[in-house]
Amino acid sequence: MKRLLFTALLLAAAIVLHGRGADNDREMDRFIDDLMGKMSTEEKIGQLNLPAAPTDIVTGPARESDIAVLISEGRIGGLLNISDVKKIREIQELAVKNSRLHIPLIFGLDVVHGQKTVFPIPLGLSATWNPDAIERMARISAIEASAMGINWTYSPMVDISHDARWGRVAEGAGEDPYLGSRIAEAYIRGYQGDLTEDDEILACVKHYALYGAADAGRDYTASDMSRYRMFNWYMEPYKAAVDAGAASVMSAFQQVEGVPCALNRFLLTDVLREKWGFDGFVVADYNAVGEAVNHGMGNLEEVSARALKAGLDMDMVTGGYIGTLGKALEDGLISEEDIDRACRRILEAKYRLGLFDDPYRFCDTENPEDRLFSPTHREEARKIAAESFVLLKNNGVLPLGKDARIAVVGMLADDKANMLGCWTVGADTDSPVTVLEGIRKAVTDPSSVSYSRGSNLFYNPDMDRVSRNQGKDVDRDPRKPEEMVAEAVEAAAKADAVVAVLGEAAEMSGESASRVDLTIPDAQRDLLKELTKTGKPVILVLCTGRPLVLDWESENVDAILNIWFPGTEAGYAVADVLFGDVNPSGKLTMSFPRSSGTMPFYYNETPNGRPTDGRWVKYASCYMDTGWTALYPFGYGLSYTTFSYSEPSVEKQEYSLRCKDGQYSLDTPVKVSVTVTNTGKAAGAETVQLYVRDMAGSVARPLRELKGFEKVMLQPGESRTVEFTLTADDLAFYTPDLDRVIEPGEFSVMTGGSSSDVRSTGFLVK
Repeated sequence: MKRLLFTALLLAAAIVLHGRGADNDREMDRFIDDLMGKMSTEEKIGQLNLPAAPTDIVTGPARESDIAVLISEGRIGGLLNISDVKKIREIQELAVKNSRLHIPLIFGLDVVHGQKTVFPIPLGLSATWNPDAIERMARISAIEASAMGINWTYSPMVDISHDARWGRVAEGAGEDPYLGSRIAEAYIRGYQGDLTEDDEILACVKHYALYGAADAGRDYTASDMSRYRMFNWYMEPYKAAVDAGAASVMSAFQQVEGVPCALNRFLLTDVLREKWGFDGFVVADYNAVGEAVNHGMGNLEEVSARALKAGLDMDMVTGGYIGTLGKALEDGLISEEDIDRACRRILEAKYRLGLFDDPYRFCDTENPEDRLFSPTHREEARKIAAESFVLLKNNGVLPLGKDARIAVVGMLADDKANMLGCWTVGADTDSPVTVLEGIRKAVTDPSSVSYSRGSNLFYNPDMDRVSRNQGKDVDRDPRKPEEMVAEAVEAAAKADAVVAVLGEAAEMSGESASRVDLTIPDAQRDLLKELTKTGKPVILVLCTGRPLVLDWESENVDAILNIWFPGTEAGYAVADVLFGDVNPSGKLTMSFPRSSGTMPFYYNETPNGRPTDGRWVKYASCYMDTGWTALYPFGYGLSYTTFSYSEPSVEKQEYSLRCKDGQYSLDTPVKVSVTVTNTGKAAGAETVQLYVRDMAGSVARPLRELKGFEKVMLQPGESRTVEFTLTADDLAFYTPDLDRVIEPGEFSVMTGGSSSDVRSTGFLVK
């Protein structure tokens, strides 16, 4: 690297070591103090500005474009939405060569569940209950993103949600804060490592906070709740990601306690900085600062100043910071110290990435393809996809024989792009293996597999139109619906079994994809009903980015395999499971409801004074027209084998509680053990789950809370004793005053294969 590109300021720093540690932090502080001492106020504000990159920024006249001029003037801190390593290098050269202080940029992109090699959607990944697999996914994503010049990903999304109507449940880990926390940690480890390698990138935890609790599941609406609920049901995964070393946090769009998250000092400073000790930087979500004007918070200058004062360091896209903070300083709305504080945090992130030592360390333009979509990455994607599938029902028809005559039905069976799921901005839409391709490659005789489309996505073409995005088309067959159904029924009649690949299109979940009706789209559901009339075994292979209402399907089809959106290796992974080469082991991380009207729904609710077992009883907590329990509960998932559980046991019955300086501890940890046996004829993996209930307290506590899980592989007839350790923190909760406490009393511990299938014992804390 030509050191002539650097100013005397950067040369004086010699070789700057990046990463964390006391010595490195002191060196970083000295370096940044020196740099900021030479920066003008305008240049400091520039570091807080994150615009989207025009795709032609470094071609022809674009070198003289407004954004290129801003880069040369040192008035941009980073760019988002560009993933061409050659263009990124040229843009970085604009910043390093042309700006007065030669400060490099950071480059961000939504690398959510893969870059070129796409893995299952995050909700599907969570169904593996395998943090190691999720860490491997994030590691591969970082390798591929960094090969394209990206050094900052807007992931993981750790929002807890209880409402499947909200489309962005596809991007998260479901409804449980404990599992969500373990998954958040895995993402951070995979993306960031220790930030010493050229293929480790900054993670960004989103959407802080409570975005998953949007009113009625409608995107961007307010999230309003007590702080007791906030901290006990929603906040834990954000904190876990921060504790794992997340470099950045993204503020959410919506209001919390009447204040947009980008302007919310309670969230951004009181909790994130002062309570949790976060030392990274906070970026707004796309145009969230500008949208605060729509929330009624004031004009652009006022909301920008308020966001900076609240603790928001970087403004994404709005231009509010670069456009108004200078005047806000003159008007006394902010201080120079406010600007310095935010600027320092951005510079620290660049330092920890090693960009001051080598601005081009993520810009290796020599053969970046070698690290993209490699056979090794694809094999990992295939393995993880198969592990994410959840077998919801099986009356014995699965696994299929490879010599069977199979009728594959459904428009999604022969679709590549829609296998990717939402948020795959870097992927090639023609890269996935279709389900039809995977089945034909797996069987003994490919000619024994027929294909019929059967229907369009919806009857209403307008619904098809709103289901398209990011290059994922939803084409329409011009034939009459009855003609397509007749063709599929005829093919089914000649087959031994029907594999119906139905459900949502990829962009029917994700951002701005809220739904009121959670059933399978109408045209496909009617097709499925006709297929079941043939009398042939019908296997529903379900594509979805959220829990769906499957009341009719659960009663009338022979098997349901939920594949979510599996990614680039979709077809191979589906075939692996359908034909028994892989035994399904996925478990739900979000409950499947009996009706859309039961939303929001979550397993870890608090008890009420008039409980029922799900049936209607007058003057009790229930619905007149449906059961209120989940159709398929949190933690549920079948296998091609069966498992039995012993009664759980605890090492002792009583534990002494201690408290010193507000810190609680037990005399010894609570050790819980349970023996699990594979009682079937096939090897299989089972996720053993541990739940806890505080039986009586000063406030109502959940009926059960996940506090441990372990995935074990067992051969037929094999038994294994699984041991869990509960610490004082596992028994603690937040009071309405936000004190974290443990209250003496009786606790129940439950173990089993799902939240609704457990055996219990108990212990006493004195």
